[in-house]
Amino acid sequence: MLGVVCWLLLFNYFYNNLLIYKMMKKLLVYLTVFVGMASFAQTGPKIEFKEETINYGEVEKGKDDGIRIFEFTNTGDEPLYIKNAKSSCGCTVPEWPKEAIAPGGKGQIKVQYNMNPGPISKTITIESNAVNKPNGMVPLRIKGTVIVKEEVSPLVKKKTFPNS
Repeated sequence: MLGVVCWLLLFNYFYNNLLIYKMMKKLLVYLTVFVGMASFAQTGPKIEFKEETINYGEVEKGKDDGIRIFEFTNTGDEPLYIKNAKSSCGCTVPEWPKEAIAPGGKGQIKVQYNMNPGPISKTITIESNAVNKPNGMVPLRIKGTVIVKEEVSPLVKKKTFPNS
């Protein structure tokens, strides 16, 4: 009889603790979902670029001015400010809007590469007040290859070798 009573007390103790555990588990799940939803509902300016990498492809020096445009939209609910745009080297010059971009408004980052022959692989870092990017920073990239095409003048006589 004492064994049955002990068994019932033990069962009751674990059953009650299991119910508390299940309730705490449900509470934790609901809390996680609520916090997750709140983090997706960020308010403030948000920047979304049409593309974050532009591929020049293979371009010929002297025939391409090296200018490309990165287009973006403020998808947030507050004005977006582009604070700065820095290139990874002096061969790439960015231009950005100095005025605020209203919610729903569009803007452009103009980038000009100096078309040095060889491979292109540069980064332009955009600093903004956007809440959807880490610290408001967005890395934009340009890539491609600049070639120099040698022109042959029709006035230059071709060298020919006699058959031996």
